[in-house]
Amino acid sequence: MACDLSSNNNKPSFNQVTPSVSTSVVDIELEPEGTNYSKRGQWLRAAVLGANDGLLSVASLMIGVGAVRPDPGTMALTGLAGLFGGACSMALGELVSVWAQRDAELAQLLRDYEAHPSPARALEDRKRALPSPMCAALASAAAFAGGGGVPLLAAAFIKPYNARLAAVLVTVTVALFAFGWIGAILGKAPPFRSSVRVLVGGWVAMGVTFGLTKLVGFTGI
Repeated sequence: MACDLSSNNNKPSFNQVTPSVSTSVVDIELEPEGTNYSKRGQWLRAAVLGANDGLLSVASLMIGVGAVRPDPGTMALTGLAGLFGGACSMALGELVSVWAQRDAELAQLLRDYEAHPSPARALEDRKRALPSPMCAALASAAAFAGGGGVPLLAAAFIKPYNARLAAVLVTVTVALFAFGWIGAILGKAPPFRSSVRVLVGGWVAMGVTFGLTKLVGFTGI
């Protein structure tokens, strides 16, 4: 039956109870259309993982080399070389990877445009929305360098070997736990369990690097 909106019986009364609307629904409706929180989460998670990689890589190198060359200069130079090399490697890998992804997505856009023509401006907007290889490369390098700088700063001003080694281990332990916690929150995983997993994995990596390098040092190579 069709409703007659002009009838008084169909007009809403101010005495009627209006159904409440969830605040979350209202917030979602008021959010800008251009905001993409899923992509933002992916970038944040990638940044945390890149920083964690830099932290563990540089710390393992410093501890490993420090097992046979305990002087502070050698450890610092080793850490710097690992930071520079790792950041460049991460940037290059991200550049190549995102370029390949961009080319594939662009080819698909052009195929869709040829099959279903649309205004040229719409195509240009979709092209601009594609990931930027240069931005991805810079972000990856910055994340790696930020994580790798933690053990370097921890050991930079400490002369005694044992104190320097302890400072690196303590700082890296705290940072690994924090990175694991943040990564778990971004990935909607249990924070404590994920942090412990990252921490134990980092300890194993540093311990293996230290032990194997020490073993090589004993051989006199």
